Amino acid sequence: MKSNNAKEKIFKIFVYVALIALAITIIIPILWVFMASFRDNSEFYGNPWALPKSLRWENFVEAWTTARMGEFMLNSILTTAMALVMLLVIALPAAYCLSRFKFRGKKFLNTMFMAGLFINVNYIVVPIFLMFVDADKFLKSMGLERFFLNNIFVLALVYASTALPFTIYLLSGYFVSLPVAYEEAAYVDGAGYFRTMVQIIFPMAKPSIITIILFNFLSFWNEYIIAMTMLSDPKGPKTLPVGLMNLMKAQNAAAEYGRMYAGLVLVMLPTLILYICVQKKLTQGMTLGGLKG
Repeated sequence: MKSNNAKEKIFKIFVYVALIALAITIIIPILWVFMASFRDNSEFYGNPWALPKSLRWENFVEAWTTARMGEFMLNSILTTAMALVMLLVIALPAAYCLSRFKFRGKKFLNTMFMAGLFINVNYIVVPIFLMFVDADKFLKSMGLERFFLNNIFVLALVYASTALPFTIYLLSGYFVSLPVAYEEAAYVDGAGYFRTMVQIIFPMAKPSIITIILFNFLSFWNEYIIAMTMLSDPKGPKTLPVGLMNLMKAQNAAAEYGRMYAGLVLVMLPTLILYICVQKKLTQGMTLGGLKG
């Protein structure tokens, strides 16, 4: 017994040390970015770990105005909101049908959605971009304005489409775990399939739905590669991550590091605050959802 207790204590100490080391490796870079956002440009050529001599709030003002970060933040909010709405409208009924009903082609659809989990979105960005280029060329040949590229609505549509496999997988696993008796009671009371889904099942699946919203919000808000590819026009709309590139061009080729890190803080701050506030619900939803089985 003593040997087992000693092993458990050693294991716990190892786990705590590993977690503390991991936390330090995450917290220190974040704190450094926050400190760098208040520095003058000349301070970056001295001691990188020195505290800023003064709090230069001008870095945030210049990032918000000169580098158009305010406009880019609005674009990110609109893109993320539209992507989440489209994703939920499609994924919730699809996951419910796949988990509850038997119909021809169900196995094929489940297989296709499961296969989508293994596709890295970054690998298919170029084919999607070329497809949109051809579509815009066709619209132009018909005398119409271009629509697919440099359009935040289309970008939101791409985000929602690429997030469908994991979202349906997680929601389906949660719907399967719900007792069928609730639906049977609703059918006896005269409720139809749609009413039962909306008024009975969706409220019961609230933890999993919250998880989906939060997880995909973090993913859409911080996404860079797809947004950079689809929003390629220098004068067109940009999201916040792509807008950080404009900070390097604020004064020709001269890099304003304080302004750049201030823009980085503007990108990170909403996700950090959101994650800190809802991390318990996020973990709970992941445990109760599709990852549980």
